[in-house]
Amino acid sequence: MNHEYPYIPALSNVLKWKFGPKPQQQEKQADTFRLKIQHDTRFIHDTTDCIVWLGHASFFIRLAGINILIDPVFYDIPLTHRYTPAPFTPEMLPPLDYLLISHDHRDHCQEESIRRIRALHPSAAILTGLQMEKLLRPWAGRRPIQMAGWYQQYLTSPAVNIYFLPTRHWAKRGIRDTNKRLWGAFVLQSEHHTLYFSGDTGYGSHFADARVVFPGIDIAIIGIGAYKPEWFMHPVHISPGDAVRAFHDLGAKVLVPMHYGTFNLSDEPIGEPVRVLRELEKEGKIQGVLKILDLGENYTA
Repeated sequence: MNHEYPYIPALSNVLKWKFGPKPQQQEKQADTFRLKIQHDTRFIHDTTDCIVWLGHASFFIRLAGINILIDPVFYDIPLTHRYTPAPFTPEMLPPLDYLLISHDHRDHCQEESIRRIRALHPSAAILTGLQMEKLLRPWAGRRPIQMAGWYQQYLTSPAVNIYFLPTRHWAKRGIRDTNKRLWGAFVLQSEHHTLYFSGDTGYGSHFADARVVFPGIDIAIIGIGAYKPEWFMHPVHISPGDAVRAFHDLGAKVLVPMHYGTFNLSDEPIGEPVRVLRELEKEGKIQGVLKILDLGENYTA
């Protein structure tokens, strides 16, 4: 559990949310926002450091020549379809060195996607949190699975260091496994760049703590969606406004938003998170660079 905010979901709150008032329901139904897609395949053959958003919390990242895939979800998840298809199929990805899984929720840890990636990239090492091996082993084959606790470093290529950091979230896939597996954020660090990937999280002191350990974060990838109703979502998901607070706490230079526009997981209209973020930028409330990615865009900082 997060030491600051222990969290166990209550069925009563779930029912209150599902059957309670939906003040933005009509606005949500009328929202025609869809993520733009760029089918930019340069990253497949190039060797340049880059970040490619695949939708939701799925990213391809190349750092110091090391190919990394985070939280791959290429297909629909239970009870909801993708608003926008993934810009690339698993078959199109270049050879992978590492597969990172932030936690066990099905919109981040998808069996079908992981099995496909492992079939295509059998030598890629899996890096994840404590107690995740039992879940992943049937999908991953015999290759080693490295599990880490918060503030631990994985054994990786000398070209890149990868760390597991705290977040304010929870874990569950079945009936009796609540918080049995650890969730977290990742820091990816090469000689020239430091990247922070928030995973799923509510707002908390862990962002400022991360800055103490990693004072030179270049790019922070932070979720901005699935935050309404806030009384229910705020312990485990972060709003656009709090994402900016987190970005400032981290002291990062560039904010890359994620976790919006792909799946219907909450009550806010699909395009609201990015509209709020752009308004905050317009008002001068973002101290740094806001980089809103299209799906499939090759971002090179």
